Amino acid sequence: MRFLIIIPAHNEEKNLPLTLDSLQKQSCKDFRVVVVNDGSTDRTSEVISRYTENDVRFTTINLQKSEHQPGSKIVHAFKNGLQTEPVDEFDIICKFDADIILPENYLEEVGKAFTNNQTYGLVGGLLYVEKDGKWIYEGNSNKHHVRGPMKAYRRECFIQIGGLRETLGWDNIDSILLEDLGWKEIVIPGLQVKLIKVKGADYTIRPADYYGRYFYFLGLNRFLAYTAAAKEALKIKSPLFFFNIVGSYERCRSKKIELKITKEEQKAINARRWNMLKKKWLKM
Repeated sequence: MRFLIIIPAHNEEKNLPLTLDSLQKQSCKDFRVVVVNDGSTDRTSEVISRYTENDVRFTTINLQKSEHQPGSKIVHAFKNGLQTEPVDEFDIICKFDADIILPENYLEEVGKAFTNNQTYGLVGGLLYVEKDGKWIYEGNSNKHHVRGPMKAYRRECFIQIGGLRETLGWDNIDSILLEDLGWKEIVIPGLQVKLIKVKGADYTIRPADYYGRYFYFLGLNRFLAYTAAAKEALKIKSPLFFFNIVGSYERCRSKKIELKITKEEQKAINARRWNMLKKKWLKM
């Protein structure tokens, strides 16, 4: 299996070398890397040059800095990188972040999973973060979901779902759509990917406005959005948080902001979320 790996990068001079070094150390050597320099103002371009000048598998493109919109910015950069390569010459399309460290067998094991299981559409490992000198499971998502920093898609699946959407929630939209089309999303627990978090940052805590917009752009109907809002509010035991999330969601609805999914895809997403709700909460 041949890999096409797209890595969006903005001001990642410190982290990017760790990511690219981990790729050079892979036991699987059949890959192509496109690093998308998204308007960096630090020495990211110099870092990239050290690899592109010495390893023909690495290439790059430079963009003007994308507008900072959660979700859409990174997908916009990814799509620009994807356009530089003939997708049909690759078996697996990867979207990796510029601040991860992959185990040396990552590509090899992902390739084996796809080869041995023709229904696998999306495969990845688990994210680990450093805490008190130890690498521990991040725990920001269920262990059956491939996180955004390390997505690997079978090419046919990637094309069938229409690629990635430039919107908040893209890394959940892809999972739902591919499963609705009969593909499977698989996490390989033994593949531990290190996420180099900003010191002191906590990605598990998001502002209410983020959640409201996220639920809207995911295409959730009111009932499911309000239910999801209640779940987030319960986590921090704050009724006000619920109302703030709902307020953000309703503002998006009143503005009729365009969604990046079709009506049919929206129906599929709501159906999947409803089934998940019945299974987890209502035990139906």
